[in-house]
Amino acid sequence: MRFAATLLMWLVTTLLLALALPAAWVQQHLVDEDGYAALAQKAASDPGLQSAMASQLTTQVARLGASVNTQTVSLVAATYTSSSSFPGQFAQANRFAHRWLFTDSIRSNVDSQGRWVIDIAPMLSDTAFKETLSDCNITVPTSVPIPLTDNASSVLRPGSLRLVAGYGPWVSVGLAVLTGFFALLTLFVARSRGKMLVGLGVSALLVGAAGWAAIEFGRRRLNAVLDNSSGDIRRIAEVLVGTAQNSMHQWLNITLVVGGGLVIIGVIVSLLVSLARST
Repeated sequence: MRFAATLLMWLVTTLLLALALPAAWVQQHLVDEDGYAALAQKAASDPGLQSAMASQLTTQVARLGASVNTQTVSLVAATYTSSSSFPGQFAQANRFAHRWLFTDSIRSNVDSQGRWVIDIAPMLSDTAFKETLSDCNITVPTSVPIPLTDNASSVLRPGSLRLVAGYGPWVSVGLAVLTGFFALLTLFVARSRGKMLVGLGVSALLVGAAGWAAIEFGRRRLNAVLDNSSGDIRRIAEVLVGTAQNSMHQWLNITLVVGGGLVIIGVIVSLLVSLARST
């Protein structure tokens, strides 16, 4: 009976860990606005994203004024995106996209077709563009929205993830607390603490390995979603996705290391207990 209870507690703990880990990552890096902005700022150091963003900025400046020398603007944009001020302003532009999804503070008519957008006005207002735009008699509007998708999505609508923003923190914290509680309960119920530490380590190893496999599987499906974007926006999105994927891999690697550590500690504890009993 005790073995069955221990096995049940172990299974529940493993399941909760498999839910708590991705929930915590999603909350910290996607649902939380500051976390999402930090992720975007990190991605902004990628040369591929900088090149794509420079091209997109050149395109938008050309739309603001007919007498623009695109070659000059392109050089200015390339210099700007490789500067130290770009990552922070790129993160600020992505805050706009985040609020579009997770709050109701952005008007639905900011894009005529209702597409998901970012606002690049802060970038065009940078001192790097000031002289060039002034020479062309171009005044930067308060908002310069750029669509992130070619077509309006029935799922990605303004404020469509508002409930996720509201309940996400509670869910992630709740799952983390439950995971810790059931892990301690499993240790309490188990006949051998050492063997149970090994079991909990195996849980972490299983979750870490399953997470790696899930990311690889999900990336293939995500490529289909990215097909809704094209050109520079597609290149930017791919870098953002790659940065997020690297972050998830780091979390999973830590989980694997912790799992391996628990297995080693469990084996040592079991050996020490066996030695103590034999003497």
